[in-house]
Amino acid sequence: MSMMSCFGCGKQLHTSAPSCPGCGAPQLSTQVTKNTVTQTSGFGWFVIAIKKYAVFAGRARRKEYWFFTLFYILLAFVVGFVEGLLRLGDGPSTLYSLALLLPSIAVGVRRLHDTGRSGWWLLLPLVNLVFLAQDGQKGSNNYGDDPK
Repeated sequence: MSMMSCFGCGKQLHTSAPSCPGCGAPQLSTQVTKNTVTQTSGFGWFVIAIKKYAVFAGRARRKEYWFFTLFYILLAFVVGFVEGLLRLGDGPSTLYSLALLLPSIAVGVRRLHDTGRSGWWLLLPLVNLVFLAQDGQKGSNNYGDDPK
């Protein structure tokens, strides 16, 4: 039986489910499999993390976390540059940071879940950096199936 994670809440459901019975979130094309995820480009990983903006359950690959972080930083530089060029003050960069606060925490928690650790490790910045860079656990763990 082929299973996938809900894009809204992260629960496991069958790939043929048009929406999640738990949260009611519609699922993309109902055929989102590991093959489509492995063909995702760099910015695509950023978009995937944004789509799962409040999903703290499940696991995230290193690619998803680090590409999200890369594009978060690059876009922050662009927002800061435009803000300085147009002399807009700190408003746009503050809004950008607030808008991506929840997705960045969620992808970090899912990344720690992939290594078999609790999301609470995000509160220890230097320690979690090592954990975030480690390879995920092979196979299933307490937080779900291997995303690879």
